[in-house]
Amino acid sequence: MSSNILVKLCGTKFLKNVVFDRKPKWITVGRSFSITMSRVILRESPNAALDKTLLNKYLDLPQPENKIQAKYIWIDGTGESLRSKTRTVDFVPKHPSDLPIWTFDGSSTYQADGANSDIFLCPVAIYNDPFRRGNNKLVLCDTYYSDMTPTTSNKRSKCNQAMEAIKDEDPWFGIEQEYTFLDFDGRPLGWPKNGFPKPQGPYYCGVGADKVIGREIVEAHYRACLYAGVKIAGTNAEVMPSQWEFQVGPCSGISAGDDLWIARFILHRVAEEFGVVVSLDPKIMDGSWNGAGAHTNFSTKSMRAENGIAEIEKAIDKLSKQHLRHIQAYDPRGGKDNERRLTGKCETSSIYDFSAGVANRNVSIRIPRGVAEEKKGYLEDRRPSSNCDPYSVCHALVRTCVLNE
Repeated sequence: MSSNILVKLCGTKFLKNVVFDRKPKWITVGRSFSITMSRVILRESPNAALDKTLLNKYLDLPQPENKIQAKYIWIDGTGESLRSKTRTVDFVPKHPSDLPIWTFDGSSTYQADGANSDIFLCPVAIYNDPFRRGNNKLVLCDTYYSDMTPTTSNKRSKCNQAMEAIKDEDPWFGIEQEYTFLDFDGRPLGWPKNGFPKPQGPYYCGVGADKVIGREIVEAHYRACLYAGVKIAGTNAEVMPSQWEFQVGPCSGISAGDDLWIARFILHRVAEEFGVVVSLDPKIMDGSWNGAGAHTNFSTKSMRAENGIAEIEKAIDKLSKQHLRHIQAYDPRGGKDNERRLTGKCETSSIYDFSAGVANRNVSIRIPRGVAEEKKGYLEDRRPSSNCDPYSVCHALVRTCVLNE
């Protein structure tokens, strides 16, 4: 996108082979400016119009050695969205229990009514803050009602109980988080406003300006996750243009859910600076466009042992008998969101039928080719939606496959 600017020329030697009168002249020159382009593409986005460099002079101010900023982060009543607020503490926390329990207004986050609105924030995990840096921290928190019972959206509490019950099996999880960049009008970023891009095919793991959109955000997110201490394993462009994926894991026990939620927070926060919206909707575009999932890889010590394929097959048999239970746990609306995605098309299985196979991406449970050949490893549950609560997913897998419930 070019922006025409006026340049006043005060001499005759500015441009070769161009003859001017002795007096100054005005000419128009086409020149590309990335900030201008952002404002044109994202014209509805207030954040895209702000000059982010102005913040640097304030972040460069010396921070007192005995003061750090702790950003408390929690899941709100939707079970999908994240909220946060910051407090100052006069020490560097080494463990979540070092930090004080805090409260927030639950009536403004769909978690309480105004007559009894205080919800407790209990720190459960600490990460380095990639935005403020230094000794500042991101603090993941559980939410509890005034009687200290878990809020409805606190799925971590029961998940952690299950993880403790099977800790001898050392459960591992790897979660593949797919997502889509949107412009402020709700259209995928970079898509024609009155049409569609070319059909799917060249975009998956693609390279080139005509194949990928938003790589700057992806790279910034990746580096920020590494800095924070999230166990991010990789990233790639996905099948639909403006759709991407990152992977978290392998993580042991409850840390898989912790790392994924913080990685999601960092993604939203980075995209905010670019003025771009991140959507975890599992089927953002109708038709023959791929939806977005959170494929979950699951393994136990028994599955990783010699001839662990036998344990994997047992787990798949158990999963086949609890299909409905898992569908209900795999998106925040009890399966309604996944109903739009799990159609049996676009690399998905049918939501109504359980299926399994080796190297098959149109099934509920996939056994990777390498696992089948080595006869040990893990299984991939392809049913979780992109907006799932990873605590609910991991909890369901453990309850069914290990605790035999």
